[in-house]
Formats: sequence, C-alpha cells, structure tokens
Amino acid sequence: MASNHGVKLLSAMLWLSLGMSFLFIFLDFSYFSRFKSDYRELDFIVHSDPVAGIANRYSSDSIIEKYLDQPLPDNLGCIMIELTNIRAINNLYGHLAGNKLIRDFSTILKLTAVNLCFVARNGGNKFLVLFEDCTEEKLDLFLARMMQKIDSNNSAPGAHPIEYSYGIAFQAEENCESITELIALSDKRINNPNYKG
Repeated sequence: MASNHGVKLLSAMLWLSLGMSFLFIFLDFSYFSRFKSDYRELDFIVHSDPVAGIANRYSSDSIIEKYLDQPLPDNLGCIMIELTNIRAINNLYGHLAGNKLIRDFSTILKLTAVNLCFVARNGGNKFLVLFEDCTEEKLDLFLARMMQKIDSNNSAPGAHPIEYSYGIAFQAEENCESITELIALSDKRINNPNYKG
C-alpha cells in the first residue's frame, strides 16, 4: 500500500515537473518572440528615415563601407536625386505638405527600385540610388520607371507636383578611385550634367 502511494506521488511529481517544463518553454518562446519583434522594430528605426520611410544615411553608410579601401568594381553605379521644389512647397503650404511630398517621392523611389538597386534618403532634399550590379540598361530602366510614376503622381488631382533633378555616375565610364568619389561625382552632376571633374 505504501509503495502504491509512493508511485502515485512520484507520478504526480513527474507530471508536475513536465507541466512546469512546458510552461517555462512556452514563456521562453513568448519572450523570444517579443524580443525578436522589438529587435526588428528597433532595426527599422535605426535604418529608416522617419519622414521618408525608406533607408536613411546610416543604411547608405553600411553599403558604402563594403567598398572603402579597395578598388571599385566596374559594375557600380550611382544616381543622386534632388527634390528641387521642396523649399517652395514648405514656404507655400507648410512643412507637413513638404514632408508629404518627401514621403510620396520616397514611395515612388522604393517601388521603382524593386529588383534593381538600393535607395535611401541622403538627408534634406537629396536621395541616393546605388546599383551594385549596374548596367546602362538598369540605369535607364530605373529612370524610365521613376519618371513614369512621377508623371502619374503629378497628374493626380490636388497633388503637389514633384520636381527633381539628378546626376549619374557609372564606374565603368568614370574610373573613380573610391565610392565616395563616385557618389560626389553624381551629386556634382545634379546641377551640371556635363561636369567631367
């Protein structure tokens, strides 16, 4: 009789132990899921521009660092784009309208870049587009897609027009010594497309 009671007690303790183990495993997975979600949210905040909703300067720097202190591959291309009417929109309609214009333009860039390149807000009214496997056809395709989407946006009723200019630098044609030089060249070409610095 006593041994039967001991078996029942041992069995109950075993089930209790298993139950507690499952509870702790469940809690571990819950905490891990929450931590992973918080990490993704933090990562998005760190790497995204709060106004534009696309990659920020920090994200650009992460890509640029891959090419520092080494010869640039010929298949690297860069476009710097400037929103030219953002100051006028801010002055006429306020910063909320200016921020909306930046968000609208950023959405266009994000959709245009799919399967082609990396886009980021470079600060202020400038946006950086980097092609790591660049060809002239990809550059042309990006620009054609972007112009089509901007034309569509500008023809929408009540939309503030997106006005822009851009500069292009393609390593296969430029032979720049560093990625920062390639980016600077595309930036200089915004206002002077014939610049051959």
